[in-house]
Amino acid sequence: MPEALETHRMAPGSIVTERVVIVGAGLAALYAALELAPRPVLMISPEALGEGASSAWAQGGVAAAMAQSDSPEAHARDTEEAGAGTVDPEVAAMVTRLAREHILDLSALGAPFDRDAQGNYVMNREAAHSAARVVRVKGDQAGHQIMETLIAIVRETPSIQILEGTEALRLETEGTRTTGVWIRQAGPHSAPVLIRCPGVLLAGGGSGGLYAHTTNPPRIRGQVIGLAARAGAVIADPEFVQFHPTAVDCGEDPAPLATEALRGEGATLINAAGERFMQAVHPDAELAPRDIVARAIFAETQAGRRPMLDTRSALGSEVLTRFPALAETCKRAGIDPLSQPVPVAVAAHYHMGGIATDQNGRASLERLWVSGEAASTGLHGANRLASNGLLEALVYARRAAEDITKSLPAPATDAPEVEPVFIQGSAAMNPEAVAKLRQCMTDHVGVRRDGHGLRQALVTLAELELSQIEDEGFCNMCATATLIAAAALMRRESRGGHFRDDYPRPDPEQAQRSQITLAEALSLRAQVIEEARTRAGKETT
Repeated sequence: MPEALETHRMAPGSIVTERVVIVGAGLAALYAALELAPRPVLMISPEALGEGASSAWAQGGVAAAMAQSDSPEAHARDTEEAGAGTVDPEVAAMVTRLAREHILDLSALGAPFDRDAQGNYVMNREAAHSAARVVRVKGDQAGHQIMETLIAIVRETPSIQILEGTEALRLETEGTRTTGVWIRQAGPHSAPVLIRCPGVLLAGGGSGGLYAHTTNPPRIRGQVIGLAARAGAVIADPEFVQFHPTAVDCGEDPAPLATEALRGEGATLINAAGERFMQAVHPDAELAPRDIVARAIFAETQAGRRPMLDTRSALGSEVLTRFPALAETCKRAGIDPLSQPVPVAVAAHYHMGGIATDQNGRASLERLWVSGEAASTGLHGANRLASNGLLEALVYARRAAEDITKSLPAPATDAPEVEPVFIQGSAAMNPEAVAKLRQCMTDHVGVRRDGHGLRQALVTLAELELSQIEDEGFCNMCATATLIAAAALMRRESRGGHFRDDYPRPDPEQAQRSQITLAEALSLRAQVIEEARTRAGKETT
């Protein structure tokens, strides 16, 4: 066997393998690993498989036109309308057309979707959908149940190796070609180990944890987008961050989610005075697009009129059995949803932006594919339609797997398992620096933005990055945060999840997707810092 094809230690801290490396352990990563079988793959999972993945926390379900009265075309129209003018129509048509086959395939794998007595799928209606088309599992357990189904199959698949307790740190490249990925133990941190491989699929989640208030698992803090950006990958639409309107306001971090399906079932939003405030904001009231509901709830919070979700009339005692995740949250928080409304607040939930990909999941770097929330495919535009996230993860995981199979030569060996040797490395990430970064993003790059705050964010991010320059994980977070703030500063309008108080209206000339590299974002950041220094100098003279 030629040495170049043998899995072995090339040098201290370096391994070569014929396995495709999948960074992440959420729905997209699991689905892609199964789609690639029997091709050998190596999954990099920071925690035990299934833990800490946003997919497992998804409550609503998977959007798909399964009813006879519905159609992929209607689903695509709703996707484009919710996306506020920047959805790629070809992508929306493709994804919605493929939705049904993925639901059927998941069902065949054992996903326990809710069915009625006749065996039809039970579907919820969620915000901005023109029909009930969200396929659910036990009310609000879709993500968890689908993940459990796939994890069981993945663990029994011989071609899939899982390295739990490890995280990706940076990409190895030669020119524009991806040749490997550096990994380390997730905690305590080890010295990095390079895994040289034929290709990399990034499926490691979004960026919600960059904010102080988020519904995302603790590790989902933009690291995967950041490591790709630091390697030179093009990033698309980073300014578009979706803030979920109804995170339960009970002091937990991350904030528990009150699924949108509750409002689909008739739950209403009221303030401390008992007033329904959404009726005066939008014709669809509680079922208006998420960005509109989020800003309305944020306004109530800012005005001191605590917003709450009232399930009492619409669901009564059924809320405890049909929505067990909310019931458990209320129990922990000492809230009785049968007799009192549930306090809610806005929280960072989903990143529409990410690593730019084509319809096969290819990034701008060769031999790099992306699926799931870390990708920006053009499906979501400026504002993701409810429950399109899991659907996109499924569609692009399969398409990426198919493209990998076509693009990379078949392994010439049986690809033995990778056995990295980790040695003691750096200290844990500085919690104070992380807290400052998250608060900076919430204060200045949150649900409402303006030019002054965005410039201040860029200055603060530069200072934080410089103070932690030796910590590559933190630098990945800073890279993604900088991309979000820079793109938000450049987009002088309000559109979808991006709202600027100084430019409160959409500009038809800006109704297009954005693309930016980290080099461009850093150049803008340096310009902002220089302008701040110049102003400070003038004020002191």
